[in-house]
Amino acid sequence: MNKILFTGATGFLGRNVLPVLEELNYSITTLGNSTTEIVCDISKEIPELPHGFDLVVHAAGKAHSVPKTEVEKKQFYNVNVTGTINLLKGLEQSHIPKQLVFISSVSVYGKHEGLSIAEHSSLEAKDSYGLSKIEAEIFVMDWCKKHNVVCTILRLPLLVGKKPPGNLGAMIKAIEKGYYFNIGGGKARKSMVLVKDVANFIPKVAVVGGTYNLTDGVDPSFSELSNIISKQKKNKTPLNLPLFVARTMGLVGDLLGDKSPINSLKLKKITSDLTFDDSKARTLLDWNPQSVIDYLKNNDI
Repeated sequence: MNKILFTGATGFLGRNVLPVLEELNYSITTLGNSTTEIVCDISKEIPELPHGFDLVVHAAGKAHSVPKTEVEKKQFYNVNVTGTINLLKGLEQSHIPKQLVFISSVSVYGKHEGLSIAEHSSLEAKDSYGLSKIEAEIFVMDWCKKHNVVCTILRLPLLVGKKPPGNLGAMIKAIEKGYYFNIGGGKARKSMVLVKDVANFIPKVAVVGGTYNLTDGVDPSFSELSNIISKQKKNKTPLNLPLFVARTMGLVGDLLGDKSPINSLKLKKITSDLTFDDSKARTLLDWNPQSVIDYLKNNDI
């Protein structure tokens, strides 16, 4: 196997995965926006592929935003579902690959709290992002089965690396500006994983297939994360907001609606443990990632 088609090359995951694959001497073709080799908006059209590929890594997707309108909700479906369907139609018109890796998310479980949630857990997402990922997963698995393609689904938690997006990126910016604080001691633990470990895992798992959660196995707390990042940024240790004060703010936020940065639901998410079980990957494929805490101690993000 040496020819790879990669979607989402300009995203955070893509920027970190491509160098790993290039070091392994794969011939990589990227598909996406104007900076990629095949320029195509797969949310709107079926791509014309120049030749067949041995492996397809489908990492393109929409995330890191909360839709406020029906139009914004539809964008998740267009990018994550229609985009996946169009990609697979393009492959049918060109050449069916041997293997396909679909980058999904732990959001498919629809959980705001829980410990060691495994791959066999029910998919209960109700939000636009989680629902779109569930539908895309189902379509990918059915398509791969129909065409005898080795299918891999990677359900990823928060990704960690240099200049991360999403909630971790927001935390880092808040710490740098000095207005980040933990709530109730920052005890809540969340699963996360280093993007470089995911990158190294993709070539190994693509040959085998299956559905996997990937985490660092440590599940650091907000307190552990914020303290280490503060030291890296040479900032003071973050302050702590007592839980009873935060709950009062949450109730006020419930009354203010979208105008408030916090409400009772957001507070519940922030103060609840949410971890995922990655023992399947460890047992079957020797998944042995670096802990996020160790990485942060030795790298500037």
